[in-house]
Amino acid sequence: MLSQKQAEEAIVSNYSETDQHEGKEEEKEENHSIFSVKSVLWHGGSAWDAWFSCSSNQVAQVLLTLPYSFSQLGMLSGILLQIFYGLLGSWTAYLISVLYIEYRSRKEKENVNFKNHVIQWFEVLDGLLGPYWKAVGLAFNCTFLLFGSVIQLIACASNIYYINDHLDKRTWTYIFGACCATTVFIPSFHNYRLWSFLGLGMTTYTAWYLAIAALVHGQDEGVKHSAPTKLVLYFTGATNILYTFGGHAVTVEIMHAMWKPQKFKCIYLLATLYVFTLTIPSASAVYWAFGDELLNHANAFSLLPRNGFRDAAVILMLIHQFITFGFACTPLYFVWEKVIGMHDTRSICLRALARLPVVVPIWFLAIIFPFFGPINSAVGALLVSFTVYIIPSLAHMLTYRKASARQNAAEKPPPFMPSWTAMYVINAFVVVWVLVVGFGFGGWASMTNFVRQVDTFGLFAKCYQCKPPAPLAAAAAPPPHHR
Repeated sequence: MLSQKQAEEAIVSNYSETDQHEGKEEEKEENHSIFSVKSVLWHGGSAWDAWFSCSSNQVAQVLLTLPYSFSQLGMLSGILLQIFYGLLGSWTAYLISVLYIEYRSRKEKENVNFKNHVIQWFEVLDGLLGPYWKAVGLAFNCTFLLFGSVIQLIACASNIYYINDHLDKRTWTYIFGACCATTVFIPSFHNYRLWSFLGLGMTTYTAWYLAIAALVHGQDEGVKHSAPTKLVLYFTGATNILYTFGGHAVTVEIMHAMWKPQKFKCIYLLATLYVFTLTIPSASAVYWAFGDELLNHANAFSLLPRNGFRDAAVILMLIHQFITFGFACTPLYFVWEKVIGMHDTRSICLRALARLPVVVPIWFLAIIFPFFGPINSAVGALLVSFTVYIIPSLAHMLTYRKASARQNAAEKPPPFMPSWTAMYVINAFVVVWVLVVGFGFGGWASMTNFVRQVDTFGLFAKCYQCKPPAPLAAAAAPPPHHR
């Protein structure tokens, strides 16, 4: 009879049996025809696929708002906070991956089969901590993903306006809402291989275009770099950066799409390190060139001269925002499918039809609140702070609070971590810091700024931060005076 330790080792070694079974046909297909379209472009489950998904999902429209954040924070704070929150986000992504593996290993001991079921974060919380945690995780995660999708639609309308301003941003939101609704036809994260690869290439081009274009343009005459000046602006910018590195609300779904989810542990950190090479140079260069002028231009494209390179960057970002919309919406599609009992349906068309009601409220909210920069900060403070940082840290501490749970853990502390106590200390620091600085001060600042935007532009704003219409010559000429 196998000892308990041997049994656990056997379970861990055979941990991905279901995923391997699901991936067998893909692997066979690759061996049979390496260049088959289906295997190369459609079925992705490798560690590289996960890295591209994490990197692509982490940087999208936020590239265009980081210079705006630097104008609120100042250069030094902007760079340091990016590094700080990037590492903090990588840590909590690691915690989520550990909890997923723990949940999966426990369920596999009970012979649960996940062949036609995508595991999601709220189910991990339910299995490890109970229904109350499931409700909290579901509420925060779904609300965050909902507004994350809203932000992508707002960003699409904001970007295309800088190529074609014959239509206002609200009209462009109608158009791109219809375009983004086509993501209902993408079944799962297995099928984002090509899109993730292209998306990362697009944001890489855009980031380096911003940096080079700003340096070539040079500093504006009389440019000022006065930030930080006000606490409201400072914490608004800080929460936008908190949001930047809080893109792992889809971590569990990306892991579940992998053939060997155990390989995910360091993937998010590696993705973050690459993202630093995009966000820090671009935001620093644009802020250096334009300074305080960015305070009234949440979208960096609005200050750069129009030419072929800028138009190419706008178009590539539009395509990438379509991809990111799909990333944010897919978990919502899964939740909705489970609610209405359509998750096991094999027909892509039926599932697409069932998913359409998810897109409608996203479309509507993007039209109500078209505030590009401020909504990023509000979402970061009120939703990302809990979804991405606080809940995973608390969940990890509670899951392994008993000695028996730590002894039988599917994943032990990483090699660089001396003990479980050290993990608890780091998790407690994350909870306190994000609760006080991110949610507390950040929530106050971002909501204050958000309310100001509503008061200034109103709900359903037709064209937020658009250039004023040019006065007509006839209107400008004084009327003739008759005596």
